[in-house]
This record gives sequence, structure tokens and C-alpha cells, in this order.
Amino acid sequence: MSGKLYVVGTPIGNLGDFSPRAVKTFEEVDFIAAEDTRVTVKLLNHFEIKKPMVSYYEHNKAQKSSHIISRILDGEDCALVTDAGMPAISDPGTDLVALCHEHGIDVVSVPGPSAIITAAAISGMDVGRFTFEGFLTGNKPKRREHLEEVKDERRTMFFYEAPHKLAATLRDMLEFFGDRKIALCRELTKIHEEVLRGTISEMIEYYKEKSPKGEYVLIIEGASEEETTEEITLEKACEMAEKLISDGKKASDACKEIAKLTGFAKSEIYNVVSKK
Repeated sequence: MSGKLYVVGTPIGNLGDFSPRAVKTFEEVDFIAAEDTRVTVKLLNHFEIKKPMVSYYEHNKAQKSSHIISRILDGEDCALVTDAGMPAISDPGTDLVALCHEHGIDVVSVPGPSAIITAAAISGMDVGRFTFEGFLTGNKPKRREHLEEVKDERRTMFFYEAPHKLAATLRDMLEFFGDRKIALCRELTKIHEEVLRGTISEMIEYYKEKSPKGEYVLIIEGASEEETTEEITLEKACEMAEKLISDGKKASDACKEIAKLTGFAKSEIYNVVSKK
């Protein structure tokens, strides 16, 4: 008889959020598949649990998946954990869960903290309907393509972001989304938990004077009906180019970039912008 895969939520910052059921699961499974064993061992030590672990993360999942599946099929129970929060949310655990289903292995949820839901609850934003967009890639063309795809999304949007990329992400969001309302939730459940609310441009100004710290959940209001039906005029295209120039981009490069997005000729935009 095969074992089971337990998908276990772990604290995102406060060890007090690790549930009694999760502790019991750790104690009873045969081994743990962890995104980073160095992180998980600290959690195990805190609760005085000793358990064999297997490293399972994005760059070794192809090699480790068959090993983990084989052990479960042989009757061992496995707990799947990520560094923080629920596994399989913007996490390679998705693949392992899918493989278990394909092999007829029971998958059991042991719910725990989630940065998305935690941020939603304290943001004060309209989260009756929302879409989770995960992390934006560091690859600039792909990042801009992603933002272009969702700029007309009417639902509230959630993004994850690292502190060193926050400033660039906010600038890109201002360009593609306009100056919408946003909530930045950082250091969730930790001592310095903070929610900043305002417009995208206000957050850009705020972080010109202050260095971003901690992991962020960005919650951005969806496009209004007027935005999704609005036709981009030459005047609007010029405003978009001017924003890029004010952020330090050369006028020629800014006009070229906006021309690609709007369909106007680069020369049309440049002729207006250069006279201001």
C-alpha cells in the first residue's frame, strides 16, 4: 500500500503560526521534501523534531521527483514544504503534487499561512475578485510583456516582489497601469509588518527616500471600465514617453519604446515631446 503526500503550510515569519496539526504531521511522516533543508531544519529544531529530509527545489525537481514518488509508492509518507507559506503556490511543489495525482497517490492538505491571503485580509483593498500574478521575471522584455497582457484586467491584481526589484517594478507598473491605487504589504507576520497604501506614483516617490526591505506583496486595483475602453491618443502616448524620460531614459529610447506599445510613429511622439 502506497504512502501519502502531505502538503504542509509553514510560517511566513512567525513560528507561532505553525499549527499543532502541522507539528503532528512532521512527527508522523517518514521524510520531508523541503525547498531548502537549511531553512526547514530550523523549524524542526524549534519544535524538537528529527526527521530525514530530501532537497526538492526548482533546479533539481526533475531528478528528485522520481525518487520521492518511488519512496511514497513503497509505502512511505512524505511532507512537502516550501521555505515559507503554502507549497505549490509560485513553487515547484506544483509538479510533485501533479505527479502524485498521476500515480494515484493520495495528496493531503495541512493548511497554513499564505502571503496572498494574509495580505488581502489587511490591505483594505477590494479583494472580492482578484487574480494572482506571482513574481514578475527579471527579464525586462518578458516582464513588460506580462504587464501588457494584464493592463486591462478588471480584477484586483496580486504580485510578489523582492526588495531589490521593487523600484523598477513600480516604474513599469506606472507606465502600463497608470497611477492606480496600490497597497504594499511587507514583512507579513513579522515584527516590522507594514501596509503602505496610496497610488503607484506616491510609492515611487516614497522609495526614492527609503530603501525597500523584506519580501513584498503588491496589491493593485484593476482597470476601470473607462480604462479598458479608452483609445490611446497621441497625447496619451506622449505622456507615457515623458514618464519614462523623467525616470532617466533617453528621449529617443523612450519614444521608440512607447511607439511599439501604442502604434504611433516614433517621430510623431518625439516631435511633441522634444518641444516641451
